[in-house]
Amino acid sequence: MHIESILLVILLGLNIIFAAAVIFFERKDASSSWAWLLVLNFIPVLGFILYLLTGQNLTRYRLFQWKERKKLGLEERIASQLEQLQDNRTPFHNKATESSQDMIYMNLKQNGALLTEDNEVEILTDGHLKFQRLLDDIEAAQDHVHVQYYIYRGDSLGKRIRDALIRKAREGVKVRLLYDALGSRRVTSRFFKELREAGGLVEVFFPSKFSLINLRMNYRNHRKIVIIDGNLGYTGGFNVGDEYLGLNSKFGYWRDTHLRIRGNAVHALQTRFLLDWNEASKQHDTPYIPAHFPQIEGSGKTAMQIVSSGPDAETEHIKNSYLKMINNAKHSIIIQTPYFIPDASVFEALRLACLSGIDVRIMIPNKPDHAFVYWATLSYIGELLKVGAKAFIYDNGFIHAKILIIDSLVASVGTANIDYRSFRLNFEVNAFVYDETIATALVQTFEHDLKVSREFTPEEYQKRSLLIRFKEAVSRLLSPLL
Repeated sequence: MHIESILLVILLGLNIIFAAAVIFFERKDASSSWAWLLVLNFIPVLGFILYLLTGQNLTRYRLFQWKERKKLGLEERIASQLEQLQDNRTPFHNKATESSQDMIYMNLKQNGALLTEDNEVEILTDGHLKFQRLLDDIEAAQDHVHVQYYIYRGDSLGKRIRDALIRKAREGVKVRLLYDALGSRRVTSRFFKELREAGGLVEVFFPSKFSLINLRMNYRNHRKIVIIDGNLGYTGGFNVGDEYLGLNSKFGYWRDTHLRIRGNAVHALQTRFLLDWNEASKQHDTPYIPAHFPQIEGSGKTAMQIVSSGPDAETEHIKNSYLKMINNAKHSIIIQTPYFIPDASVFEALRLACLSGIDVRIMIPNKPDHAFVYWATLSYIGELLKVGAKAFIYDNGFIHAKILIIDSLVASVGTANIDYRSFRLNFEVNAFVYDETIATALVQTFEHDLKVSREFTPEEYQKRSLLIRFKEAVSRLLSPLL
């Protein structure tokens, strides 16, 4: 037998082993497993390399360990809230929380997401306002500033925030900055040198252990969290970069949604940040410090749960919350998302909502920042149009908001898109808000966005060219990997 034939047999044998690993050991869902089998069979060697880089299962690893969480008394508080919900002893403060008891219970049970009802919430949809508010709050910090972003650019905005952090670090305020290795790949360690010299701490999430290869490149920390003095927090869709101020000609005006929060929900954001920080930092682990969790006498009336999810968990926490919201809707479902690639469960829930006469409205961008994702989005939108959903194309730049609102009562604002990546591959965090006032305000922003959007009709979808249909078909096939 020739050496070439022997090598071919070996490669085919290894490919069978790799395929078996995908099916039997990684325990992926069926759609993802089939997608990987296609890749492994059509590109035998390169396919396995891609799998090593992007297809690992992280549920076997014990990430985010923080033994001192017990000092916060979280387990006792969670157990108490669960017991009150089970015994119908929870004194709900508004219609939204009362109508969402099952969802609140689920988030407590599966994610340990405490319900807090004393929060004051400000909705920020413009980058200039969001970052000016953030810079002002950083300037007023007295004890600590914790900053976490998926994308941090070394451009004008990145320098303004870095310089503000340097000033606070020199004043003795404890500064911790965490950014994702892949999302912030354009920023160098040198960019933060002066911040470190001033006493600030900077860490990178899942950095590459090799010069060109990152074996965890597919699992990114997509969270955006800022906590100041333990009583003020930010979370939502904005990253740090000039494009988020509308200064990138490719995207134009950047439309996003962020929340500025005062109240006990900030403690949940703080816990999430410290868990992420301690995973990324091997030299500067942060122990429990009372200053990180000060006593808060919240003056607000907004109820919310902070829910996080990631590939380290068997349960897709945020996706389950989306499903619960969709299934609980009685009148309306409003979605704003830059990427709409739902898995079978979310897609079927939305399809059934449409068939049940619920007003389902979805807003997506008019331009792609990722081509395959965009064509897959159009494919799923097209199917929902057939059953009565209404779709709108945002024409005033790029819409990056991740919003889900039901019945003008309950809303989700956070970092998770409606796609496979956010459900299964990214580390995400969302605020689920049970408040008619906030939900109504978000509906009003959606209606304002409609003025600069156009409806994408079933007739327009049917007129798409053969080339676009082909792009959609390919993208749809690969959607579990996108």
